[in-house]
Amino acid sequence: MLTKKIGLLAVFIVLVAVLGFTSLDRNTYTNDYKTKLLRLDETLTQLHAFIQSKTHNDTAGIDEAINQARLQLKTVDFWLRYLEPTVYKQLNGPLPIEWETEVFEKYEPPYKREGAGLTLAKLYLEESKPQTDVMLQLISRAIRASKIYQNDSITQQLAQPEHFYLCNRLYLLNLATIYTTGFENPTSAQIIPELKYLLHSTKTIYNAFNQTYSQLALSNDYLTLYNALLKYMDKQTNGIEQFDHFEFIKSYINPLFTLNQQLIRQHGIVSRSNMDYALNNSSTSLFDKNLYDAQHTKGIFLRVSDSSALKKIEELGRLLFYDPILSGNNERSCASCHQPTQYFTDTSLALASNFTKSGVLERNAPSLINAPYNHLMMQDGLHLTLQAQTRAVITNSIEMNGDELTILKKIKSCATYKNTFKELLKFTPTEKEITLDHICSAITYYYGRFSNYTSPFDEAMLGNHAIDNEARQGFNLFMGKAQCATCHFVPQFNGVKPPYIGSEFEVLGTPSDTSYTALSKDEGRYRVNPATETQHAFRTSTLRNVAKTAPYMHNGVFKTLAQVIDFYDGGGGAGHGLLVSNQTLSSDSLHLTPSEKKALQRFMESLTETIPIAPAPKRLPESRIKRLNTRQVGGRF
Repeated sequence: MLTKKIGLLAVFIVLVAVLGFTSLDRNTYTNDYKTKLLRLDETLTQLHAFIQSKTHNDTAGIDEAINQARLQLKTVDFWLRYLEPTVYKQLNGPLPIEWETEVFEKYEPPYKREGAGLTLAKLYLEESKPQTDVMLQLISRAIRASKIYQNDSITQQLAQPEHFYLCNRLYLLNLATIYTTGFENPTSAQIIPELKYLLHSTKTIYNAFNQTYSQLALSNDYLTLYNALLKYMDKQTNGIEQFDHFEFIKSYINPLFTLNQQLIRQHGIVSRSNMDYALNNSSTSLFDKNLYDAQHTKGIFLRVSDSSALKKIEELGRLLFYDPILSGNNERSCASCHQPTQYFTDTSLALASNFTKSGVLERNAPSLINAPYNHLMMQDGLHLTLQAQTRAVITNSIEMNGDELTILKKIKSCATYKNTFKELLKFTPTEKEITLDHICSAITYYYGRFSNYTSPFDEAMLGNHAIDNEARQGFNLFMGKAQCATCHFVPQFNGVKPPYIGSEFEVLGTPSDTSYTALSKDEGRYRVNPATETQHAFRTSTLRNVAKTAPYMHNGVFKTLAQVIDFYDGGGGAGHGLLVSNQTLSSDSLHLTPSEKKALQRFMESLTETIPIAPAPKRLPESRIKRLNTRQVGGRF
């Protein structure tokens, strides 16, 4: 009997120990977050007191205190960027004022956000006369932001383990795009030390998660590769200008992203956050063209999946793209300005003729290839969809001058168009008749297909073949010394940065001529969203196929890539003597050498995609209106 009681007592003690450990174990991950966040709050408070107690002459001490606070921020960066990205701008906002131009603009107007925190505090410290009063305000707002992250509504999210892999995805995307580029770190000498600290701090988060949620733990393959990354980084002793961004992304970050995506699918992770609005769980690489969704090329045909129907839509789009029937005089087509054989632009003209041939259009015709990877369309972000952009061009009085009712009448006069569109009406049940939306959607589906191809650089990143050393050096310059990657983000090299829900607009000070006698008069984004910060701002375009899409800038002012590189190297318009009070590009010279400029250009040439362009149609659909049967494939001008 005594033996039985002792046995039961032993079992009870074991159960208590197991249950107690499990309870503690379940809190490891959350406690890790809370502990690190409290340390950040304490560090920011100490920084504020330190700045308050020092004179303007003690910039070195303040600088080091900010560096220490930045390191503490990196211990929780993994969570904070994902859990509450708006609040994060108060902790480490890179810009004093930022107008949101994100995917949500499709549902609400853009609005002004003021930045605060450590990056801006350091920028003010570096001024000739440091403004400690402004710095104190910035740090005060950062302290308030850190307290928001302590709210139960946020910490409770940690009890839902699925968020971990979504945080981790954003973390990996940021490793490939912003942590190594100086996007939000104004001191280049601190980028590598800060990156090392970030990587090791995140490893402790991994350990806490695996201990707490063993059934959802990171795989051994992931941890093995991450440990290899830590060893690789620990060997980095040189500054950011010598850092091999290519190796970092190719051998470590991209494979880690692939493994994390596999784990998201394996564990059936479903996001409840708008941060994942555009990201695609099925993507297996940073360099997949389906990494994120920005535009639906199908438009009104969005729900069509039948392959034969899609072929019909594509062929309709091809015919319509080359058909001047959409214009007011039946002489101008989409292909007039966006020539498929020239990467869907016109390399012969800086500015195309306007509709009446009495002058030229205001802006250079951009390539339509990779346009679907922008959330906002046109260089000023005027339109939200590809189809709205197409409609606007067709009906614009100085571009194609088409009238909607007249266009529909002409389209229906062609049996080929009329019959095929009628067949497709079953896929758009809310529309009983052919509309301009059907026409625009066929066009966008046609040219959207040409955005699905890869470049030699992509293939090198995927390990399918090697890239030459000069292009590799150029990429490292692009990410580092040349500072290109602070505006053109991997993988589309446009202004859409992780989590790929926003389009960046920049003020470069683009001149009206190559002699820099005046600033371009085009107000850009200001026309859409009038504000001091948006004056002369333009959407950051993709650099894919840039070697094939001259001339450059919104007004086509530069004819060669060498001229563009010189423009940036010289500090944009302000660096070349123009008055651009709100220029977002640094006006300081990059001090690129001739060989560095050559390597940078070689990298950009490696972004040229191999695209099989279908030939133009031999003839256009016949119309029962005889005068329309003289129209020319591709238009007359």
